[in-house]
Amino acid sequence: MEDGDGSFRTASKSSFGIASSSLWRNTDMDVFSNSFHQEDDEEALKWAAIEKLPTVARLRKGLLTTPDGEANEIDIHKLGLQERRSLLERLIKVIEEDNEKFLLKLRNRIDRVGIQIPTIEVRFQHLKVEAEAHVGSRALPSFSNFVVNILEGLLNLVHVIPSKRQHINILEDVSGIIKPARLTLLLGPPSSGKTTLLLALAGKLDPKLKFSGKVNYNGHEMNEFVPQRTAAYVSQNDLHVGEMTVRETLAFSARCQGVGPRYDLLAELSRREKEANIKPDPDIDVYMKAVATEGQKANLITDYVLKILGLEVCADTIVGNAMLRGISGGQRKRVTTGEMMVGPARALLMDEISTGLDSSTTYQIVNSIKQYVHILKGTSVISLLQPAPETYNLFDDIILLSDGHIVYQGPREHVLEFFESMGFKCPERKGVADFLQEVTSRKDQEQYWADKDQPYRFVTATEFAEAFQSFHVGRRFGDELATPFDKSKSHTAALTTKKYGVGKRELLKACLSREYLLMKRNSFVYVFKAFQLAFMAIIAMTIFLRTEMHRDSVTDGGIYTGALFFAVIVLMFNGMAELTMTVSRLPVFYKQRDFLFFPSWAYALPSWILKIPLTIMEVGVWVFLTYYVIGFDPNVGRLFRQFLILALVNQMASGLFRFIAAVGRDMTVALTFGSFSLAILFAMGGFVLSKGIIITKTR
Repeated sequence: MEDGDGSFRTASKSSFGIASSSLWRNTDMDVFSNSFHQEDDEEALKWAAIEKLPTVARLRKGLLTTPDGEANEIDIHKLGLQERRSLLERLIKVIEEDNEKFLLKLRNRIDRVGIQIPTIEVRFQHLKVEAEAHVGSRALPSFSNFVVNILEGLLNLVHVIPSKRQHINILEDVSGIIKPARLTLLLGPPSSGKTTLLLALAGKLDPKLKFSGKVNYNGHEMNEFVPQRTAAYVSQNDLHVGEMTVRETLAFSARCQGVGPRYDLLAELSRREKEANIKPDPDIDVYMKAVATEGQKANLITDYVLKILGLEVCADTIVGNAMLRGISGGQRKRVTTGEMMVGPARALLMDEISTGLDSSTTYQIVNSIKQYVHILKGTSVISLLQPAPETYNLFDDIILLSDGHIVYQGPREHVLEFFESMGFKCPERKGVADFLQEVTSRKDQEQYWADKDQPYRFVTATEFAEAFQSFHVGRRFGDELATPFDKSKSHTAALTTKKYGVGKRELLKACLSREYLLMKRNSFVYVFKAFQLAFMAIIAMTIFLRTEMHRDSVTDGGIYTGALFFAVIVLMFNGMAELTMTVSRLPVFYKQRDFLFFPSWAYALPSWILKIPLTIMEVGVWVFLTYYVIGFDPNVGRLFRQFLILALVNQMASGLFRFIAAVGRDMTVALTFGSFSLAILFAMGGFVLSKGIIITKTR
């Protein structure tokens, strides 16, 4: 969550001035009310000392209340875990009771100095999404079907044979408006197009799909800003690094996404409060300063999201995966939600966030999101399959999808009225959400037919959609869509234009920190590899023990070539562990890269840099154990030359296997390619046959 921020920064921390001031200025606000209250003299003196600091230094200092009730000046960058917990405990003791009060305090602090909160209105008009797919046995992903599909595609390209692919309409000419400060529920039976609609709104549609229509945010086309960072899309797939804890997962996400314009908002807020002689609540002040500070390994926003999602009990438990025991499936689903909520995006597009959750937990999460949307004017669309009645009643607007058509969109209070006008009535003891998803179904629709005087006939989704256009809610939406959004009303900080949340250096530091953490968590692998090399070195020492090479001896020279060949084989096979680790993390990498957490190079470089010391250690184990025992040249320069060459071979092997894993993406494919590449390297590397013999044979 955030405290009224939008998306992009207009002034640096060191030179915050006129640009940032005008960004948050409300021209209707000319007079500030003086709300300074008499405080304890000592606390007042401490606050006065903070107020005298320059802007950058002032935003790094705060007054934190100790358990004894004493207010001490602290550096926001040095907030410890216990201090963060104590602060959150004072602000939000019971999430159900105190979260709304906390958000109201944030809103009140912003409103009383006349700062306008950025809002986002999402409009989509005439969206049509189609896919081409094979049906029947050709739809199976077998090798023979893959080859036939490639050949058929080439023949279709040159118009030799007609295409036999079937067109599937996912969305059919849908239009609508997602309004700020209103919580929207996206309902519909499975395969109705809910996920596709959310992906279209988030700008994440698969390029293979045929897409027409337009989506805009505050009247701006998708190419005028960065939709992946303006809107946070919460996928229904739970993809996380299993070795990281829940807290570490959310902290990494917060660190990569940055703070958006929170810093600019806070600087303008602090300036106005200083001018109006307003002393803010110390706890609220520390919270806002903490969440507006980027580059922290552990941010207060992470602890806040952990609390409202009910993840505090498992915050220090690893997420786990299919082979590593960790948190439960419902907790993992909440981690997926929290991973995007810790960012600064003001629009939340959430797909099936209740899977694996009980109704009570779902209610708590949706209620927290509702409070954020209403109080801080956020924009949110949540897709749920079967919400409980109490959860359904939390929503302001409903979008009902069926067979790719929007059957209804508008206030929740009028949805039953629309279907009653069509002759269908929801029974008294029937959940409205269940009724809405069944009333468009051919199998279930008849039971809701209310007009017994008229014979029942099945009403299709297309007929519902056409009837909605003449319904009073539909007419009002049509009029709003016909009136273009006034771009001049769009807050400058509402839409993000920067591709990444923080600078390149900070992204590299974040990825380095995570890679180092994962290496520590997988330390058994590296320790075992070292012991494996030591064991193989002992075997090599017994095989080639005290060999002596006579000058100009061709026969004995083969022994030393064999020893070198054996060393190369062992070190190259030692790098195959990279295959498994790389393939297992690829889904998470692709998800975070597509969400613009980091560029590919920021992910790849740390893996190479941090493996250099391991390479030196592994090769050192082999060379320093075997070199003199085997009987190589006693010149120490020759020893270090062999060490350097084998270190480069080890690095090459690690890089090769990481590349193969990235290309193969699947463990079976990667292992197949890996063994094939090793066979090619051994055959053509000049060890099995010398280079001269290979050239002679080829001639």
